[in-house]
Amino acid sequence: MTSQTKIIVITAGGAYAWIIVNALAERFGGLEVVLEQPESKSVFLKRRAKKIGWLETAGQFGTMVISRFGKRFAKARTKEILESSGSQAELSPKIPVTHVSSANGTDCLEFIAASKPDVVFLAGCRMLTKATLAAIDCPVLNYHSGINPKYRGLAGGWWARATGDHGNYGTTVHLVDAGVDTGGTLYQAFLTPDPRETLLTDSLAMAAGSREIAVSAVEDALSGNLQIRSSDLPSVQRFHPPVWTYLMTGFFKRVW
Repeated sequence: MTSQTKIIVITAGGAYAWIIVNALAERFGGLEVVLEQPESKSVFLKRRAKKIGWLETAGQFGTMVISRFGKRFAKARTKEILESSGSQAELSPKIPVTHVSSANGTDCLEFIAASKPDVVFLAGCRMLTKATLAAIDCPVLNYHSGINPKYRGLAGGWWARATGDHGNYGTTVHLVDAGVDTGGTLYQAFLTPDPRETLLTDSLAMAAGSREIAVSAVEDALSGNLQIRSSDLPSVQRFHPPVWTYLMTGFFKRVW
């Protein structure tokens, strides 16, 4: 690694993403953030409905609404996670930020082409299209809040807790391809879920407990030593639990 090393992190922001970004910035110089605009809920829901139907999508939207308004009740646990781990859930002001329309936008691709990064790292952003991936001439890695391939997609921590699969509660850093978290696994962190975690705190707790795998994966990418790790777990894409599943699981299993 030289002083000319360039790392670009693409993200839509958020507490868990900033934990990962700050950890990377502490280890590597030449790191910049590309901050994309949030995708509109209508576009998101229409795309989801095409995949799983409107009924299931409506149920998932209900859970998303509960999560949004329930954040105030997670403040105490969030504070505990940050204080006990020494994590920072706000982006360090020392890190340069470039705003773009989308991870797949022309403005984003132009910035990447001009920057000539050694690594592009994703942390909570849109899926990259095949065209976008083809235009990036360096390793593209992704931090995922779940153990792949069993908990691809969304709410991996909640699904592991809800199904009693505590041994597969954790995070993954993987290579990026055109699928949903289907690229080759580079590192995984298997964590012990705290009984106080909820759907609102899982991603934060997991990020705080697994920052080092993001650093290790970028180190490997910079040294040209990326190694894919195999898994015998089933491959399942997860979504937000529909509101009826979320509430039933909470009331009967005490898993929120």
